[in-house]
Amino acid sequence: MKQQICILGSTGSIGTQALDVISQHPDLYEVYCLTANNRYEELALQARRFHPAAVVIANEAYYEPLCGLLAGEPVKVYAGHEALCQIVEAGPVDMVLAALVGFAGLAPTIHAIKAGKKICLANKETLVVAGELICSLAQEYHTPILPVDSEHSAIFQSLVGDEDNEVEKILLTCSGGPFRLYSREQLAQVTAAEALRHPTWKMGAKITIDSATLMNKGFEVMEAKWLFGVAAEKIEVLIHPQSIVHSAVQFVDGAVKAQLGVPDMRLPIQYAFSYPKRLPLDGDRLNLFDKKLEFFRPDTTKFPCLALAYEAIKRGGNMPCILNAANEVVNAAFREGRCSFYEMADIIGETMEKASFDNNPDYDVYTQTDAEARRIASAMLRN
Repeated sequence: MKQQICILGSTGSIGTQALDVISQHPDLYEVYCLTANNRYEELALQARRFHPAAVVIANEAYYEPLCGLLAGEPVKVYAGHEALCQIVEAGPVDMVLAALVGFAGLAPTIHAIKAGKKICLANKETLVVAGELICSLAQEYHTPILPVDSEHSAIFQSLVGDEDNEVEKILLTCSGGPFRLYSREQLAQVTAAEALRHPTWKMGAKITIDSATLMNKGFEVMEAKWLFGVAAEKIEVLIHPQSIVHSAVQFVDGAVKAQLGVPDMRLPIQYAFSYPKRLPLDGDRLNLFDKKLEFFRPDTTKFPCLALAYEAIKRGGNMPCILNAANEVVNAAFREGRCSFYEMADIIGETMEKASFDNNPDYDVYTQTDAEARRIASAMLRN
């Protein structure tokens, strides 16, 4: 039977590429539900093409316009955050692609885990904010979590067949973003438009800015810690401008296994869907004859957000939640021209000092922490 897939965030970069994967394997996969936050027109177009049983628009203001666009279509239309949490529990759903951006992805993912659905995780903030809680729930409900991030998929693929062997180090690669060679003086003057021109990957605006500050790589260190049970000090970040080696694992005998490929997010998406099988995928193939592979250490003085992420990991508790909330606020503000490149790190650092610390948070603490940290960070921004 076809696997029924619920895509949380179908109009974003990951969601649209996932739909391309599904369209290449119509005999194996079928869309059960598509969801979006605000892009109701794109959601309607997707629904008309893929014919899901249901769609959810998180912003309730767009419920009526969406209903109008889908009039006559045999699809149920829902709206609101609670509807996101409920749709992932639907009986026919086999797997949930969690591709929502930010803290908003946490609650639906928890509901999907408790419903025993296979989780294809592209929402990194879920593990950044509540990694311990998510891993505990996945174990309790025997729910598999497969990574969709290219780096974590690469680590996962490198571990297949070596799951029982001790890992000495995880080598987490990073393109370095558009400002890898900039000086501090140049970075102080960069604009959001410049930051959004990523040299390798085509991604959503929020994650592209996080890649420019290297905060995204800090988040991925946290993800790797929880996904693979490896201490943060055993996770090494390598700047790799070519984005060919997507990440690697070093074992205790010194052997290193890596996953290489062209920068194409459809590959990790499809592998999460099909694991342990590999399916055909249309697209470019890697030609190592015309590629050079370079690796550099990250400069945390030029990119302090990476250092702040490591500090949040070290302090533990709800500190990663504070870090994430402040980052979501300043990331949006930078895109709107209300703070500079380095003011982002300054505001995040100050929020980490001011927000209430809890060493043993539960879900309610996470939601309270998120709200408090957002208030603190927002108060420091220019109007």
